Amino acid sequence: MAQSRLAGVSLIVPDYDSAIAFFVTALGFRLTADLDQGHKRWVTVEPPGGGCRLILARAEGPDQQAAIGAQGAGRVWLFLETDDFARDHARMIAHGVIFEEAPRIEPYGIVAVWRDPFGNRWDLIEHTKA
Repeated sequence: MAQSRLAGVSLIVPDYDSAIAFFVTALGFRLTADLDQGHKRWVTVEPPGGGCRLILARAEGPDQQAAIGAQGAGRVWLFLETDDFARDHARMIAHGVIFEEAPRIEPYGIVAVWRDPFGNRWDLIEHTKA
């Protein structure tokens, strides 16, 4: 039987270099591709533990620029899982990440909502160990 997996999600950003700097420095992501394609670049980053890559897509034109930070229509739509919430929460705060709330305990684990510099809402989650 054939297998499928979600390999990447496109994230619209104002420019490549500031997005790369944020994801690599503040979040510890790995830059997995940065290929010049003439009028644009193919840029991907992935979390240190692997998983779905983010394809950093520079906005072109007013419609795409208006979508920066609004791809989730104001909702949390990106979920960053961690094996150590306290470690990653502290790292992110040290790099200027703004959390919208204090960490909270839910039935599935510890979680807090934060925004990336482009306005996208994320959850940082450490799942309860079974």
